Amino acid sequence: MFFFKVSPALAAGCTVVIKPAEQTPLSALFYASLAKEAGIPDGVLNVVPGFGPTAGAALTSHMDVDNISFTGSGETGRIIMESAAKSNLKTVSLELGGKSPLIIFDDANLDMAAGLASAAVFFNKGEICVAGSRVYVQEGIYDEFVKKVIEVAKNWVVGDPFDPKVNMGPQVDKVQFERVLKYIEYGKRDGATLLTGGKPCGDNGYYIEPTIFADVKEDMKIAQDEIFGPVMSLMKFKTIEEAIERANCTKYGLAAGILTNDINTVNRVSRSVRAGTIWVNCYFAFDADAPFGGYKMSGFGRDQGMDALQKYLQVKSVITPLYNSPWL
Repeated sequence: MFFFKVSPALAAGCTVVIKPAEQTPLSALFYASLAKEAGIPDGVLNVVPGFGPTAGAALTSHMDVDNISFTGSGETGRIIMESAAKSNLKTVSLELGGKSPLIIFDDANLDMAAGLASAAVFFNKGEICVAGSRVYVQEGIYDEFVKKVIEVAKNWVVGDPFDPKVNMGPQVDKVQFERVLKYIEYGKRDGATLLTGGKPCGDNGYYIEPTIFADVKEDMKIAQDEIFGPVMSLMKFKTIEEAIERANCTKYGLAAGILTNDINTVNRVSRSVRAGTIWVNCYFAFDADAPFGGYKMSGFGRDQGMDALQKYLQVKSVITPLYNSPWL
């Protein structure tokens, strides 16, 4: 995320102030030390650790800041837009929450599908904005897929993230740990079927088992809210039309995944699903040339690609007459 923001800004000739998440400031400070070591002049790349209501608010309201590029929650995004409007009308780019669908059709490879679906939501313990937390499986393969994905989830190793044998570490802090557990309780309360996981694990730390719910309905909180944790919601569909309609039924539109061998299905679904990034037979496949950002309540503006560079530039028109010109 640090490089998503910093790289195009520096390439555009801007000076940058980074305000990292208060839970994880050390990586940003380390990257800044590498930049200094590489010879970037003092004052060009700056890191200001702190909390949103203090350090963040000071930056978004500052009259000398021309642009804000933010990744985080929708609530904070609204606050930033308001602050930008009340100060110097600085431009704003927002990459906000997601509730991304992964749509698996009958002709998909089941082993690949089970592996991708697990990685899409359990990677980084679900704390990633594009997590494929809503998994739609066509009815012809649903039962077999459920068996395979449960097996994959049970084989994910939870523990110390510095251990190379571990697949999934702890939630970032106690607040997030308790939030995820609360949503697991919502799922059980609302009538979803808990297939595996759903409990804290380990003796020390904020570890949660990879969790899978079936029989999830679209109006359940676990199907609509961004949980930011290792919680998969499984849903069955019949037709391509149903899959598209249900994939679009949240306020978010950050990413989506499609697993199929039919190029016509890919074309139709990718045109119809309202999301900024569509992955086909893959997930988390990022490319520096491919713009990244959301639709709907997932925000606006793009990181990566030429679009990322353009948001740190401004257009200027310089006009001179051709007649009676000293240069002709």
